[in-house]
Amino acid sequence: QVQLVESGGGLVQPGGSLRLSCAASRSIFSIANMGWYRQAPGKERELVATVSTFHSTKYADSVKGRFTISRDNAKNTLYLQMNSLKPEDTAVYYCNLAVLSLEIWGQGTLVTVSS
Repeated sequence: QVQLVESGGGLVQPGGSLRLSCAASRSIFSIANMGWYRQAPGKERELVATVSTFHSTKYADSVKGRFTISRDNAKNTLYLQMNSLKPEDTAVYYCNLAVLSLEIWGQGTLVTVSS
């Protein structure tokens, strides 16, 4: 069973930066498409960014130019560098792994952007 463990969330002021990490427990990571999603209070979970096995990336319009998704297959780890954070970025951020019919979610890490 593959497990995903997110880290790096916390409280940051508007305009600040955070880097989220997602560590996978098995090497299946290298053949999986990976993504970050987020869910704000009272809202549905939404896509933030994805990165394919070929390192092709996609971003939600709301984070383009501010967030960068990347992966290190040697470390089985996914990253999300978040810059110029806004209060509306406040949410629980979830890591997602998808390969063939398998889809796994992490437990989430809370990001709070507030002064």
